[in-house]
Amino acid sequence: MKILLIGASGTIGKAVTTALANQHDVIAANYSGGDVSVDIGNQASIKAMFEQVGNVDAIVSTAGLANFSALAELTDADYDLALNNKLMGQINLMRLGKNYLNDNGSVTLTSGVLSQEPMQGSSVISMANGALESFIKAANLELENMRINAVAPIFVKETMAMMGMDTQDGLSAKDTAKAYVAAVTGTMSGTTLAVTDYV
Repeated sequence: MKILLIGASGTIGKAVTTALANQHDVIAANYSGGDVSVDIGNQASIKAMFEQVGNVDAIVSTAGLANFSALAELTDADYDLALNNKLMGQINLMRLGKNYLNDNGSVTLTSGVLSQEPMQGSSVISMANGALESFIKAANLELENMRINAVAPIFVKETMAMMGMDTQDGLSAKDTAKAYVAAVTGTMSGTTLAVTDYV
């Protein structure tokens, strides 16, 4: 398969690339660098990426920005970032990308455990994740000749270690990638895959 992976330079993105690249042709898309550059918060950038890459069998996003912040301290910019990048940025990958998706291709987006298990400071991230998961369930009812799913990672051990956090309750990027592989190579659609189900 020819797979376009957006966010390939991130911690999860690198692991997903490694997991897929031994059997598939993976095209790495990043904000800067990689095979092609893209800003998912900008529709013109997304269009330019697809025009450069052409048709693919799968689109995978491990990208999407949103900030942790206490509810009382969230600014309009924090809400805008979560809505325009983490949520609509990924939705636009599907909206624009489906025209470049081969028949029976798939789109895999990234939500996160905070949609179901929020914590203090996660309000805008939980909002974007929950909205994305609901969108995928509903969009699946109307999409033809393609699949759409989300993967919901928990905290990644490598990121936790970099932040000086206890990594005991996290999951490695390598194990997290297994859910993305399942979404790309499986038959499910309209589903949010919990990464802990694939370890």
